[in-house]
Amino acid sequence: MNKQIRRMAVGLGLVAWPALGWGQSPPPSLPGKIGVINIQAAIAGTGEGKKAFAELEKRYAPRRQELQQLQQEINALTDQLQKQATTLSDDEQRRLNRELQEKQTRFKRMQEDAQADFQADNGDVVNRIGQKMVRLMDEYAQQNGYAVIIEGNPQVPIIYYVAPQIDLTEEVVKRYDAANPVTADAPATSPPSTTAPAAAAKSWTPASKPADKSKP
Repeated sequence: MNKQIRRMAVGLGLVAWPALGWGQSPPPSLPGKIGVINIQAAIAGTGEGKKAFAELEKRYAPRRQELQQLQQEINALTDQLQKQATTLSDDEQRRLNRELQEKQTRFKRMQEDAQADFQADNGDVVNRIGQKMVRLMDEYAQQNGYAVIIEGNPQVPIIYYVAPQIDLTEEVVKRYDAANPVTADAPATSPPSTTAPAAAAKSWTPASKPADKSKP
């Protein structure tokens, strides 16, 4: 969702963080629990969500009814053309076909407009509630010793919260540099080794910073 919770998709293996401890157990003081949440169900289950989505349904009911009426007219014309194909004059068939095409075009345009408007309004609701929910998740995780909170849908591996204590970025960089030292006689024409990592760092938003999070 554009303008929704900023989400970082990860492979399922990445959430097994204790296995990445380079053979060392994490200090007992570090948070160690992993939480799971179905964010869509959570948003829809709140009182605010139920009220907002009910209002959306009510607001779009007239447009839905108009589309249903138009669909019935299209079905009636289609049925008439099929059943009376041998009895209708050529002029009448052309007139009915022209009317059918006009209604089909209008139906498609109205349906696309209604769908786009509904998705935008629905996204606003999800964005508004989701932002507040993510902040609450951050507070809850820190207060209750959670290291990670992830999306419960197995098809969408998303991290909503990561405790800063388990961020291995600096440690991995240190160990990589130790294992792969840059020699002093490296060609002067080689591009700076920090260029790509610097660009990549700007494109990644650490999930451990609640202030940087916007909604799903």
